[in-house]
Amino acid sequence: QVQLVESGGGLVQAGGSLRLSCAASGLVFSNYGMGWFRQAPGQERQFVGVISWRRTVAFDEESVKGRFTISRDNAKNMVFLQMNNLQPDDTAVYYCAAKYLGERTARSFNDYAYWGQGTQVTVSS
Repeated sequence: QVQLVESGGGLVQAGGSLRLSCAASGLVFSNYGMGWFRQAPGQERQFVGVISWRRTVAFDEESVKGRFTISRDNAKNMVFLQMNNLQPDDTAVYYCAAKYLGERTARSFNDYAYWGQGTQVTVSS
C-alpha cells in the first residue's frame, strides 16, 4: 500500500530554517505530484506548495513569501520542503500528499489521494 512518511520537523527560533522530508513507498513516485500542506491548531489544513510530476513548482505565495523551496529526488522516492526565515505563524503540523499525475495547479485538499501522518514544526519568537 502507499505510504508517505514525513520527517525533519522540530522546534526552531524565529528566523531559523528547517528541511522537511517525505519518503514515499508503494507507488511509482515519478508519476505523482507531491504537495505540502500545513494545519495549525483550530485551523483548516492549508496548501503550502506543490511540485508536479513534471517538476514544476507552485506555492501559496501569500503565506510563503518566497521563503520556501520544494525539490524531489525520484531515485530515492523523496520530496523535500526547505523552509527558511521561519516565523511563529509557520507553526503547524506539516503534511505531504500525493496525487497521480498531479500538476502545479493541485492546491486543494481534495486533489490528493494519499497523505502522510504529519510532522510538527514549532517556531518560537
